[in-house]
Amino acid sequence: MTAANQTRSPRLALSVQHGIAASNLPSRFQLRKWARAALEHDAKIAVRIVGQSEGRMLNRSYRHKDYATNVLTFIFRETPPFEGDLALCAPVITREAREQGKSVAAHYAHLVVHGVLHLQGYGHEKKSDARVMEKRESQIITQLGYADPYGREARGVRRQA
Repeated sequence: MTAANQTRSPRLALSVQHGIAASNLPSRFQLRKWARAALEHDAKIAVRIVGQSEGRMLNRSYRHKDYATNVLTFIFRETPPFEGDLALCAPVITREAREQGKSVAAHYAHLVVHGVLHLQGYGHEKKSDARVMEKRESQIITQLGYADPYGREARGVRRQA
């Protein structure tokens, strides 16, 4: 591997699908920006924005939970170049953003970052893994210009310039 290859940014092949039409959906440009910010290795990712019924069906079928959740990550290749799908449930994301007092865009950004990190092997089943993943999410989200989704700034942990 040459020095130029060692310093290049990871490559992203991104496809976007809309299973729902709504006025506040993120653009392809935004989705790409957020996914690239979390990318540590080359990846091929499909992002599908779904409605309540499709989100519920996916969560029930794959996680055996009978409700729509904000983001689901489906991993098809667990080594670089990673491959997988993200399903983002628009009504859940909009509702949660409102409940959390943040912009819909900020919440989408966080959930895309969260999903892309899952795709690359990050997890939150164990507390130690959750701390690592949340710290990485916070770094990425604040670098993107959004507030820390875990509120570390509010608890005295300040962003580094």
